[in-house]
Amino acid sequence: MKKNNMVAMILAGGRGSRLFDLTKKVAKPAVHYGGKYRIIDFPLSNCANSHIQTVGVLVQYESILLSSYSARSSTWGLDSKGGGVYVLSPREKDETGLGLYNGTADAIYQNRDFLDQEEADYVLVLSGDHIYKMDYEKMLQEHIDSKADATIAVIEVPMEEASRFGIMNCDKNDNIIEFEEKPKEPKSNLASMGIYIFSYKTLRKYLVDDAKKQDSAHDFGKNIIPNYLESGLKLKAYRFKGYWKDVGTISSLWEANMDLLEDNNGLDLFDPNWKIYTDDPANAPQIIGENAEISNALITQGAVVNGKVKHSVIFSEAKVNEDAVVTDSVVMNNAVIGKGAKLTRCLVMDDVKVPEKAVLGSKNSKDILLVSKAYLAKEGVGHE
Repeated sequence: MKKNNMVAMILAGGRGSRLFDLTKKVAKPAVHYGGKYRIIDFPLSNCANSHIQTVGVLVQYESILLSSYSARSSTWGLDSKGGGVYVLSPREKDETGLGLYNGTADAIYQNRDFLDQEEADYVLVLSGDHIYKMDYEKMLQEHIDSKADATIAVIEVPMEEASRFGIMNCDKNDNIIEFEEKPKEPKSNLASMGIYIFSYKTLRKYLVDDAKKQDSAHDFGKNIIPNYLESGLKLKAYRFKGYWKDVGTISSLWEANMDLLEDNNGLDLFDPNWKIYTDDPANAPQIIGENAEISNALITQGAVVNGKVKHSVIFSEAKVNEDAVVTDSVVMNNAVIGKGAKLTRCLVMDDVKVPEKAVLGSKNSKDILLVSKAYLAKEGVGHE
């Protein structure tokens, strides 16, 4: 068995209710992004690029698609001998007979036998719904060098936004001395990214103890981290400098797509040294029509553009028909924008057909319009 064996556990069971119709039948980590990816491609690719061989994907809500997708270990090069991607469903039963993960810590607790089997020295706990690139090997090395019991990745956020996050207060050596969950008056701007490395032997004991407490939320931020601090264990902050996005709302998902159109956006999907892998179907090449007009746009393979596309992301096999104008928008897989339609600041869901001459969204709108089949059926559309 490998020495210093770190096993990654990706928490991918979130409902993502603030994404509305996008997550009605799809788990949040399986939502499409950036023309050809799913959100979970990012933590999985980070694991592969960081030479982590064993990854557990913990699923719960709308798990069928996510489970079948994640199980294709070879997509991310995680199919080596002795490793792979393992889909882990809840196994304990509540009074209704349903298997549930009752908190982030409980999800790891329920799979302690998996970690025991893998003889894990360290456990890397990740969220399945963040977009970023990170070398987890560097974070592990800092964890080992500092002899920490737990290392938590943090990112600096604007001080005026710090009250929205779990905030880590540190000493001059970045040892964590206090954790505050969404404080009204934050003492620092070091926000937890929900990325943890634990020395497994210690973590296992705290998970078992926490599971016995009926008044616990069985959550890392609310329970395990505070318990570590109260016990005087050593917690280290790992400062991350780079692009990171929690795509928990329609606006943040739209923004993350728009970020791809900016120079030096920090994510760089074209970096050959840190590829983001995905299940890439054999789509036909993109087709750009004779009268098409495109400016500052990302057009994915299989897309057909015969209209105008400005500062927008067009996903695989989407179609923008003649005289249609798509501005500051995201058009997802297999969506069709009808002739003469005008879209501004919209996010069009998979398989939606926008009628001809429809006018959706506005450049003056504060919110991003989610264009779903249900929206078109319920609200109707405007016409010129």
